[in-house]
Amino acid sequence: MGLFSLFSSDLAIDLGTANTLIFLRGKGIVLNEPSIAAFDRNTKKIIAIGNEAREMLGRTHSDIAVIRPLRDGVIADFEIAEGMLREFIKKIHSGVVPSRRIVVAVPSGVTEVEKRAVRDSAEHAGAKEVHLIEEPMAAAIGVGMDVDGPMGNMIVDIGGGTTEIAVIALSGIVEKVSIRIAGDELNNAIIRNFRANHNLLIGERTAEAIKCEVGSAMPLKEEVEIEVKGRDLVNGIPKTVIGTSAEIREAMSECVQQIVDAIRQTLERTPAELSADILDRGIMLSGGGALIKGLNERIRLETSLPVHIAEDPLTAVVRGTGKVLEDLNHYMKVLIRSRKY
Repeated sequence: MGLFSLFSSDLAIDLGTANTLIFLRGKGIVLNEPSIAAFDRNTKKIIAIGNEAREMLGRTHSDIAVIRPLRDGVIADFEIAEGMLREFIKKIHSGVVPSRRIVVAVPSGVTEVEKRAVRDSAEHAGAKEVHLIEEPMAAAIGVGMDVDGPMGNMIVDIGGGTTEIAVIALSGIVEKVSIRIAGDELNNAIIRNFRANHNLLIGERTAEAIKCEVGSAMPLKEEVEIEVKGRDLVNGIPKTVIGTSAEIREAMSECVQQIVDAIRQTLERTPAELSADILDRGIMLSGGGALIKGLNERIRLETSLPVHIAEDPLTAVVRGTGKVLEDLNHYMKVLIRSRKY
C-alpha cells in the first residue's frame, strides 16, 4: 500500500526552512513542527522527524545524521525532504480516501528546477494534483489582504530561509524581492558573534533561543543580559558567558539592514499609484521574523510608512495556502500567475 492511500482530504503545505505547517481541508492547521529529519547514514532510512528529530540535534552518534533538508527556502536534500514530507502526512492521517490536491507555498525567488523539486516531492508523497503558490501571496491572503482588488498591498514575510517582499494588486505580484537573509542568517550571525568575541561555540538551537529572548532591531527601554552555555574554543571544556541584548542587536544589525534595504529597493520600483496606496495602508509583516523586537519600528523609521505586524504571523503563509485550497476556483488567477514567475 503506497502513501497515497493514507490521505483522507486535500492538503495545503507551508514547507518552510525552519518549520513545516500542514492545513487539512475542513479542519485547519493540523501540524506545525520543525523541518528536521534524523536518518540512518547507512540505509538513509528516516528515524525521526519534527520535534523528535530536533531533540536529537547535536546529540547523535556517527551512524545517525540530523539535518534540515531545506535550506534558503528550497529543497537541499531531495530524498530526505520527500521522506520527511511522507512521514508528516502519515502523522496526521490514518484514513484511506486518497487526496487529489496539495497546494504548496514556495519562495517567490525559486528557479524552475527548484519548483520542479517541490512539485515532485508532493507528487511522490501521493498527490494527483499539485499547485504552487508564492509565499508572499499566500501570506497576504492569510492575513486578510484584498489581493483581488486594484489597490496596492505590501507584504514582508520573514521566514527561516528567505525574506519575501511583494507589492500585490489585481491577483498578482507587481514588484517583488526575495533575499536569502532571514531567521537562519540571524542565528548564524549570533553564532559568529560568540565565536569571535567570547571564544564560545554554540549551536543553532541556542542561537535561536537567544534571538527570540533578547534579539532586537532597536535599542530596548531596558537592556538585558542572558546566560549563554557552550564549548570553550581554547580549552575545549563547557563554559557559560554573559551576553547582552545590545551585543546581540549589534551581531544581527547587518542582516536586519539587508532586510530593510530590500524593502526600500522594492518601494523604489513600485509604480506611483500603488505607492500612494501603500502610504495609506502601510506595510504588513508576517513570518517568524516579524516578532523580532523593534523590527516594525526600525522599518517605520527607515521608510516613513506605517508598519503592522500580522496577527499570528508564524501561520500566515499556511493559512493563506489553506484559503486557496478551500476556494481554488476563486484563486485560480493567483495560481496561474504564480506559474508565470
